[in-house]
Amino acid sequence: MAEARLAAGIWVSAYLARLGAANIPAYVAAHGDDTAGAVLVKCARLDGTAQLYAREWDFETDTRPWQITANGPEREVDEAIRRQRGFDPDLWVIEIESREGRTLLDEDGLA
Repeated sequence: MAEARLAAGIWVSAYLARLGAANIPAYVAAHGDDTAGAVLVKCARLDGTAQLYAREWDFETDTRPWQITANGPEREVDEAIRRQRGFDPDLWVIEIESREGRTLLDEDGLA
């Protein structure tokens, strides 16, 4: 059964609140479409490296798990974001700052 989709703006607000409650600094780097915009999550590890997460369809399970789509020097991750935003202006970008790489994306309720 396909999962229900929550409006992007509502999901982002809830995610930021959850990060805040966990003392993980985060902010909206790019505001996308409130209803149907896709979301990218960048985790800057404060050592010059970063990871970029996106939800991608898993056709076998009919779900959209979070996947790492870029990993490495922060400037390269930022370039990957610029390319994505170049062809999808409705895209949200959330930036997290976490030396440990904590995103909370693997916790229940954020799928």
